[in-house]
Amino acid sequence: MSLRKNIKRSKFGKWLDAKGITQIDFADTSKVSRKTIWRLYNEKDYIPSSSILKKIMKTVRTIDKNKKTDDFFDI
Repeated sequence: MSLRKNIKRSKFGKWLDAKGITQIDFADTSKVSRKTIWRLYNEKDYIPSSSILKKIMKTVRTIDKNKKTDDFFDI
């Protein structure tokens, strides 16, 4: 399996890569759809709804308690 470099990856996507977490694992843990996680991973300008954002940040903070929403999203 070859890994493709995605230059346009979002801050969230880069963070997942740095932590060695797959999109599928994060989606399953956070209870957010894989399609939404894919968008968060790849689309720099995508901002999820507030309910999805809460689930994402709750899961992120189980991995790194110091992360804030604005570390990933320009809200």
